Amino acid sequence: MKSLILCLFVVAGVSCQVVEKCRTDTYPPPEDTKLAHVVVNLDLDPAERWKEALEPVKEDVVALIRTITDHFNKYVLIAADLALDILLNTLPEPYQKEIEGVSKVLGIPEGEVALYNVFYELFTLCTSIIEEDKSGQLYHARNLDFGLFLGWDNKNDTWLMSERLRKIVRNVDFQRNGKTVYQSASFLGYIGLMTAVRPGDFALTINERFNKEGGFIGIYKWIMGERDAAWMGFLVRDIMEQSSDYESAKKTLMTHKLLAPAYYILSGNSTGQGVIITRSLDKTLDVQELNITGGRWYLLQTNYDPWEQPPFYDDRRKPGNICMKEWGQDNTGYKSLFNVLSTKPNLNKLTVYTSILTVREGVTTWLQDCKTPCTPW
Repeated sequence: MKSLILCLFVVAGVSCQVVEKCRTDTYPPPEDTKLAHVVVNLDLDPAERWKEALEPVKEDVVALIRTITDHFNKYVLIAADLALDILLNTLPEPYQKEIEGVSKVLGIPEGEVALYNVFYELFTLCTSIIEEDKSGQLYHARNLDFGLFLGWDNKNDTWLMSERLRKIVRNVDFQRNGKTVYQSASFLGYIGLMTAVRPGDFALTINERFNKEGGFIGIYKWIMGERDAAWMGFLVRDIMEQSSDYESAKKTLMTHKLLAPAYYILSGNSTGQGVIITRSLDKTLDVQELNITGGRWYLLQTNYDPWEQPPFYDDRRKPGNICMKEWGQDNTGYKSLFNVLSTKPNLNKLTVYTSILTVREGVTTWLQDCKTPCTPW
């Protein structure tokens, strides 16, 4: 509780961030924090694809969804049910059938599963990094932070939802004909992708973009019948399915209409193939790319526009850049990236996992748990 109380001073203009010296001792992390891989068989009917992965954790997923619904009064939920009925009947395939299948496994209404999926489109905090070593190898990493203001666990001094999410995150291998087509780090029950890699081709992460034209506007337009925009997580899955190279993925991310503003962080398989794409609902606002000859060997993105200063109460960019520069291009790779993302405040009470992705080795993910004293976000 102390961490949360401390940050109430934000309203008085006092920063609540816990900042520490760049860590050098966090890699390799404990073996029991490394996540297992589960398989989603794309050859199965969409309604059956998630059953095997979900069965062992279905009680934990249901408990998590209850954490979400318990934060809304019954009148809000009644209104949400009406909207979610429209959403469910208009979602693109195969995602509509996959949600039906998840609902059946969990034994809860499809609307609650849809609400669970919508939440990830709106409330995800993150830090993503791409770096290139001196031999031209690319590494892509991210912290995923989730659970802000969705219940505080006084006993464990952490966010209740973040705590429950750690029980259901897995590396997922999406396979066709027994071969892995793409991989992700995913919260089971969420059928979109926020952290994904297509082996041999490219890796992609999404960071939420805080903006007045937030995802609620896009969802409202969808409900009212304007449905030419893409759900962020579904778009990533479509790209993993349909794009075979970095350039085609980049083009789609820059041009497709979106339901929510976002930062897309994309890395490829060749030198210089790294980009941060800042998106509004209908256009690309900014593109930042690796430039090795110009000295830009890494890119780092949190949840604020690169041309704007982050707010004093949530500046993860500056500490991240300090640590990246301390490690330097001579020390790129798993060890440096994991240490950067394990240094407060990039590691905070919301941090659920750290993933490192490469086109050579796929996705590796570790659970994270920031011990007090630690920034709540």
